[in-house]
Amino acid sequence: MLEINRIREQKEEIIDALKVRNLEVKDQIESILEVDARWRKAKMQLEEVAAESNKISKEIGQLFAQGKQDEANAAKSKTQELKEQEKDLKQLVNDLATELQEKLYDIPNVPDPLVPKGNSEEDNEEVEKGGVIPELKNGQSHWDLAKKYNLIDFELGVKVTGAGFPFYIGQGARLQRALINFFLDQARDQGYTEIIPPLVVNEASGIGTGQLPDKEGQMYHAEVDDLYLIPTAEVPLTNMYRDVIVKQEDFPIQVTGYTPCFRREAGSYGKDVRGLNRLHQFDKVEIVRIEHPDNSYHALSEMVDYVKSLVEKLELPYRILRLCGGDLGFTSALTYDFEVFSAAQEKWLEVSSVSNFETFQANRLKLRFKDENKKSQLAHTLNGSALALPRIMAALLENNQTADGIKVPEVLVPYTGFNTIK
Repeated sequence: MLEINRIREQKEEIIDALKVRNLEVKDQIESILEVDARWRKAKMQLEEVAAESNKISKEIGQLFAQGKQDEANAAKSKTQELKEQEKDLKQLVNDLATELQEKLYDIPNVPDPLVPKGNSEEDNEEVEKGGVIPELKNGQSHWDLAKKYNLIDFELGVKVTGAGFPFYIGQGARLQRALINFFLDQARDQGYTEIIPPLVVNEASGIGTGQLPDKEGQMYHAEVDDLYLIPTAEVPLTNMYRDVIVKQEDFPIQVTGYTPCFRREAGSYGKDVRGLNRLHQFDKVEIVRIEHPDNSYHALSEMVDYVKSLVEKLELPYRILRLCGGDLGFTSALTYDFEVFSAAQEKWLEVSSVSNFETFQANRLKLRFKDENKKSQLAHTLNGSALALPRIMAALLENNQTADGIKVPEVLVPYTGFNTIK
């Protein structure tokens, strides 16, 4: 959520910057400032009425002590009138504050100047490419390989739960667990503290990281308890610091966590969602950083390099994209997507997004630190997938298939206990 002070001071700059997202927000910004002006006026009136009421209340006792009964009674009547005004003004201030917050929720983050203009994923900017794309002869898709080697049972998932909830079996389950442990160990070696967070969160947590009220249709909602299944570990990991003032010397704060993730993915259908390409439940290791504003873009660069090291160690061909304004997430100021090439499907599959949210989440979270002058400032938050497993698994199966079985990347062999799936 953008800070209201920033909107007051940088109105024109924000309106122009959001055009990179293909948005015209002038009317929305003007409406926000109009409500803000009414809120500030009502708050000032409330303070004036409260001050006058307090002043007269102190005078009433003196008037009675001086025997000025009529003046004292008149003063008492005046304070009653002021109390009613104060009550009405308090309600008005609260109503305007709520209206202002709801309007602020509708404005996305301001893109960083590096964000390219564009309308959709076709306009994303490729910034790096690496690895060798394998040439397959009669290569099979991962869903066929999963069936051939009894690694993943999609039909059993449909029977027990529904489409998008597969069963991992035997060596498939061991490969999945190997990836999780490998990613967690790599994150630990990079200085991230491992956390096992809850898999359900309350509404305040969803609002804090921006999933609510923007993406409630994509989240599974346990209505009786008013709790949400997490779409990513970003939500509980970042909300650990909601309403917290961190110490400046604690920067950088780096945490990681493995969780299942749950997404309704409403409206998803067709060949692009077949097999592991798009699931309602999937596993992911997430990295989250809380940073001093002066260091957040350096931290983003470090996170991008780290995710790149993971796909390189898995020997997967990859490319890194800088998302354009039309494809940029609502809460992000700058995002880099990682894609790996799936040889049998002959397409790129997204496996990670690494983003800097600047103060956008921190403002919702009330996540602050004290600067050198002991003044509270908003921290910056960042997160990245490191990595999401389904499409990594798909690419590993397809790219490493041979006549003798599916080769396991060397870095995973200590975790799987086998080097070939047969």
